[in-house]
Amino acid sequence: MLYSVILPTYNERQNLPIIYYLIDKAFSDAKLDYQVVVVDDASPDGTIEIAQALQKSYGRDKVTIVSRKGKLGLGSAYAFGLKEAKGDRIVLMDADLSHHPKFIPQMVALMDSTKADIVTGTRYHPGGGVAGWDMFRKLTSKGANFLADFLMNPGVSDLTGSFRLYEKNAIGTVLPLVQSKGYAFQMEIVVRAKQQGLKIEEVPITFVDRIYGQSKL
Repeated sequence: MLYSVILPTYNERQNLPIIYYLIDKAFSDAKLDYQVVVVDDASPDGTIEIAQALQKSYGRDKVTIVSRKGKLGLGSAYAFGLKEAKGDRIVLMDADLSHHPKFIPQMVALMDSTKADIVTGTRYHPGGGVAGWDMFRKLTSKGANFLADFLMNPGVSDLTGSFRLYEKNAIGTVLPLVQSKGYAFQMEIVVRAKQQGLKIEEVPITFVDRIYGQSKL
């Protein structure tokens, strides 16, 4: 089975080589086949050059590049990446090192054992957490997730998280339905998935605040 990792990038020149190395290591250690799809929105720091260097080193079967003309947003980056994804399953994650690829094999194992359509990383289950945030930001995020879960009742503890594993047909079904932007985009994906009757499971992860680059949101 092939896994496609979609990495939206904007000014991730310093992060991209590191996250790619960690992705390669995680999949290689787990003996899983993978493809990385880098979707770059004309990063002025030359992120595309790093992506091209990685493609030259690892091969076009491992690194696919989608170069766009401007900063067009996270949702459309996923949609563009999905068109180039050859995998049976899709990993959506950030390129800024806030999501560690070491959690991917755990997501895969849970998807295999539960037959879930989506496995999402959560900061708010035992074993999960956040590094690099002050207490106010942690409480704000947790409170927002609790309120959103209470109001929309999708049954997921980390609605704003963007580190997720999807069966390809699941993300292909849900993504065209999503209309929100920013952090609401991540919430709406889960709500729409529940509306479509898709099964969602959670894996505890540790989120690390970015050091370099700029957010795609």
